[in-house]
Amino acid sequence: MSHKARIERPVVLSIAGFDPSSGAGLTADIKTIESHQCYGLSVCAALTVQNDVQFDAVHWTPLKLILEQLEILLQRFDINIVKIGLIENPDVLLELIQRLKQYNPDIKIIWDPILSASAGFEFHSHIENSILQKICASIYLLTPNLNEYKQLFGSIPSHEITAQYSCNILLKGGHGDSDTSTDLLIEQGFPVRELTQPRSKLNKHGTGCVLSSAIAANLARNMGLYGACEAAQAYVFGFIESGEGLLGFSKS
Repeated sequence: MSHKARIERPVVLSIAGFDPSSGAGLTADIKTIESHQCYGLSVCAALTVQNDVQFDAVHWTPLKLILEQLEILLQRFDINIVKIGLIENPDVLLELIQRLKQYNPDIKIIWDPILSASAGFEFHSHIENSILQKICASIYLLTPNLNEYKQLFGSIPSHEITAQYSCNILLKGGHGDSDTSTDLLIEQGFPVRELTQPRSKLNKHGTGCVLSSAIAANLARNMGLYGACEAAQAYVFGFIESGEGLLGFSKS
């Protein structure tokens, strides 16, 4: 077994799909994590055929190969924060979460529930409630947009949902027509809190990936959940404002 690596930065692991345009998925996550002065590790859960405006296909990484990638990293690195993005199905997701919790019961897992691509490609239409409850009970934060939230829970955002499913939720408010964008942080033990930023007139590919990986990096730097989400939201605004095209970059 390898000796543990010595890295002078906090480590964040992303388990997600590979986007050749690097606007979303693993490479977007790693760029975001590194821009937050953390070291990014990655496990590839899918290969996608896409660019910033078109999504043609997804080829899923077999679970055995995902686990092999994960195991060799767990042998070498101390991992306390994990962001999970595109995953083939809930059963694969649950198995990965259970392995991570076995490795480190206190590990904080952020799940960005990618149920469809912005170009219209649908990955998951339904998740059984019993599996969803097991997933949510084992993660630290769920980061859905409103459509994903309704698809997962079928109800309006509330503390009753966070209590029933035993996880914190950041409901993203990026879609809308108002002058501001408001995310709702529903954290157990706290009132619902709003995080508001000006709404940019620009659009970017992969903002959900960037937001969740920025939150993960901020948590790795020992921020509290509210501060981590607030700072990540501000980072995403800068990312969206970085240029006219659909592919953004860090302005820091």
